[in-house]
Amino acid sequence: MTDVFAPARLGPVRLRNRIIKAATFEGVTPDAVVTDRLIEFHRTVARGGVGMTTVAYCAVSPEGRTDRHQIWMREEALPGLRRLTEAVHAEGAAVSAQIGHAGPVANAASNRSPALAPGRFPNPLGMRMTRAATAEDLDRIVDAHATAARLAIEAGFDAVEIHFGHNYLVSSFLSPRLNRRRDSYGGPLENRARLALEIARAVRDAVGDRIGVTAKLNMDDGVPGGFWLDESVQVARWLEEDGSLDALELTAGSSLLNPMYLFTGDAPIREFAARFPRPMRWGVRAAGGAFLRRYPFQEAYLLDRARQFRAAVDLPLILLGGITRLETMERAMADGFAFVAMARALLREPDLPLRLRDGARSLCVHCNKCMPTIYRGTRCVLEAGPESG
Repeated sequence: MTDVFAPARLGPVRLRNRIIKAATFEGVTPDAVVTDRLIEFHRTVARGGVGMTTVAYCAVSPEGRTDRHQIWMREEALPGLRRLTEAVHAEGAAVSAQIGHAGPVANAASNRSPALAPGRFPNPLGMRMTRAATAEDLDRIVDAHATAARLAIEAGFDAVEIHFGHNYLVSSFLSPRLNRRRDSYGGPLENRARLALEIARAVRDAVGDRIGVTAKLNMDDGVPGGFWLDESVQVARWLEEDGSLDALELTAGSSLLNPMYLFTGDAPIREFAARFPRPMRWGVRAAGGAFLRRYPFQEAYLLDRARQFRAAVDLPLILLGGITRLETMERAMADGFAFVAMARALLREPDLPLRLRDGARSLCVHCNKCMPTIYRGTRCVLEAGPESG
């Protein structure tokens, strides 16, 4: 059996083990550049024993942020990003930048720019209509991914993760529910997957073998009429055939339409409602259950779906979704997965990888009350510590 804690290669990168800190927006970049809090967030996780930590979210363009407080990849961001990568490397871990374009998940009001999407439809996040992306928009965004990847190299990152999930821009193009276009980017799956393949190829061409390239791909959106397993498996095959990726991380759910489908566990409606002004707070509490649906938590809840990809492609796969136990990681290795990714459990215990090696159990109770903290610094609310904005 493959040892979870043995060194492993991700493309050209050597990781000290097979545990990756998954991308979770840290909520500590109010000016869209690196802060000391962001550096300490990832330094702490690196010190805790992961093989690689992932910085989320590094948008490829200003309108590609979910809101204006997120980092977007540009020259001005490089000094802070270099400090971050140096801090992680000093702890013995590798570091990846999650790059992408939020598309219809962007808050147009916050960004002061229309949210781009395959077509025009109401965007509940910014209370505005999306704008249908033109062919010129898509060419620009493909080029912006390549530029972001080159900047990641300059900043000292070991890898980039391209965001193809959660109904962000590429994922919205993959979705037959959201993509009703009649041009070469709409209709049959081959067309809906065109943007994903173009971006992956552009990133690979930009970086060569200097850093690792992974992508986070939705296995299914969790909404009626959305992207589903059979189509996702085919997209994974095309990505493998293209040779642009070193690994594929498998995810699910829609930040736009059904976010709890990814997280599972308790739905923190009251906690989210508390983040809004009083009139909106009452509405969120009354209607939040329709958006934050409840799905029972179980360990490795994406594993059964992910096995279908393991059977279909030889590309290294990263298993995500409710992984908190060493025996789960060992089972993933036995099933042929190259890496496992953790997120919420590391918010409560950044040193969980080291503790698991010594026989400990995760303290995460899957309450998901960490989710609303993204507005003022992502953290586990069950751990003591000041909240600051």
